[in-house]
Amino acid sequence: MTVTIVGAQLGDEGKGGVVDLYGDRVDVVARYQGGDNAGHTVVHGDQEYKLSLVPSGAVRGKVGVLGNGCVVNPATLFDEIDSLRERGLDPDVRVAERAHVILPYHRVLDGIEEDAKSDSELDAGTTGRGIGPTYEDKVGRRGIRIGDLLDPDVLRERLEYVVPQKRALAEDVFGVKTGEEFDIASLYEQYRRFGERLAEEGMTVNAGDFLGDRIDADENVMFEGAQGTSIDIDHGIFPYVTSSNPTAGAAATGTGVGPTTIGTGEVIGIVKAYLSRVGTGPLPTELSDDETEEELADQIREKGGEFGTVTGRPRRIGWLDVPMLRHAARVNGFTGLAINHIDVLAGLGSVSVGHAYELGGETLETMPTTTERWADCEPVLREFDGWSEVDWSEVAAEGYDAIPENARTYLEYVSDELDTPIYAVGVGPGREQTVVLETPFE
Repeated sequence: MTVTIVGAQLGDEGKGGVVDLYGDRVDVVARYQGGDNAGHTVVHGDQEYKLSLVPSGAVRGKVGVLGNGCVVNPATLFDEIDSLRERGLDPDVRVAERAHVILPYHRVLDGIEEDAKSDSELDAGTTGRGIGPTYEDKVGRRGIRIGDLLDPDVLRERLEYVVPQKRALAEDVFGVKTGEEFDIASLYEQYRRFGERLAEEGMTVNAGDFLGDRIDADENVMFEGAQGTSIDIDHGIFPYVTSSNPTAGAAATGTGVGPTTIGTGEVIGIVKAYLSRVGTGPLPTELSDDETEEELADQIREKGGEFGTVTGRPRRIGWLDVPMLRHAARVNGFTGLAINHIDVLAGLGSVSVGHAYELGGETLETMPTTTERWADCEPVLREFDGWSEVDWSEVAAEGYDAIPENARTYLEYVSDELDTPIYAVGVGPGREQTVVLETPFE
C-alpha cells in the first residue's frame, strides 16, 4: 500500500511529524521533490531531530529514498547522516541516480539572483540553498545527476560544459568575482569523492525499480512531499513559489512509481490550524493590520515555535485560509486530513478563519489563478468561539472526544468544507501528542 503526505498550505504544516506518526507500519519513506531547503522537525521520545534532506522515516529505522524529483546537496546529505550516526541511529538512505546534484555555484547564483531582485517585488525569499538554479539546470538539460558522480569521465565532461557558462553568468552578467565554487578542477575532486562514498555505501538506486519492487513485495511505502501546495511551481502563488511540485501528482513523476499505483493509495493533506509562511508575497489572512493583530501574531509565533527550521527566520502568521485549503483538496485529491497545532490556538477568546474572499464585488471560495488577483482579495472572516488550555497529553491519551468542544467544532468545520475526513489531530510536537482517528495502513 502507498500513502502520500502533502502539505495543504505554504509549508511548515508538520508533515515530518505525520510521517513519523504512521511510521510503525511503513517499510520505506520516499521524498519526491525539493532539497535541503525543506526543514522538518521530528520529535522521538525526548529527542528532537531537525532534518532538511534525510526523509523523516530515518528516525524510526525505515529505509529512506530521495527520488529523482529531488535535488541533492551531497555535503548536506552526508552531514545529516553522520550526525544521526553520532546520535546512535543508523539511517538507511538511498538516492536516485536520476536525481540532480546541487553544486556550490548553484548556491552562489541563488544568492546573487535574490540580491538582484531585492529592490523589486519579485524576490521569492529563497533559503539560498541553490534549489532554484539546480532545477533550472535540470530543465535546461545541463544539470549533473547523482549517477554522473559515479563515473569520473562523465562528471568531468559535464563540469567542463556547464561551469564556464555559470562563471560567465556570474562575472559578465552580474559583475561578481568568482572563486573556487566555479573552478572545474576543485569541483571535480570534491564531487568525485562524493561519488566514491555513495558507491562505497551502496546508496544509489534506480528509484522507480527500487520502490516498485518493494510495493510488489507487499511492503508499505510512504511518499513524503516537502513545502506545501500553495508554493507549488505550477499550482501555487507564482512567482513566490518553490522550484518543484509538492503536490501529490509529483509523487509519481518524482519517484518513477506509476500514478495508477499511487492513485490506489491514500493522500493525506497536512493542515496547520492557522497559517504561517517564511518568505515574501501576499497573504490575505495575515495578522498584520494593526498593533493588536501584530501582538496576536507574536503570541502565536512564540507559542507555535514558528521559526524556519532551515533559516531560523520568523514566520509570518495568519488565520486559516479556507479557500487555499479548498484549492489544495482539489489539486491533490485528499482522502484524509491531519490537522496540527490546535493547542497553539488554545486560550484565545475567539478564533477566525478566512472562509472566502471578496474580489471586485464577487465572492470567491477558492484561490484565483494569478497571485496579483490573490493579493487583491479581502478575506471574508468567520469567527469561532475559542477553547481553553487543557492538558493536551491527557487529550491525546483519551482520544477525540476529549478535545474541547469548541475546538472540535472548528475541526469539523474544516473537514466539512473540504469534504474530507480527519485522520489525525496534532495537539503537541511529540508523536504521542497526536489524536489518531484513522491509521491508513490498516
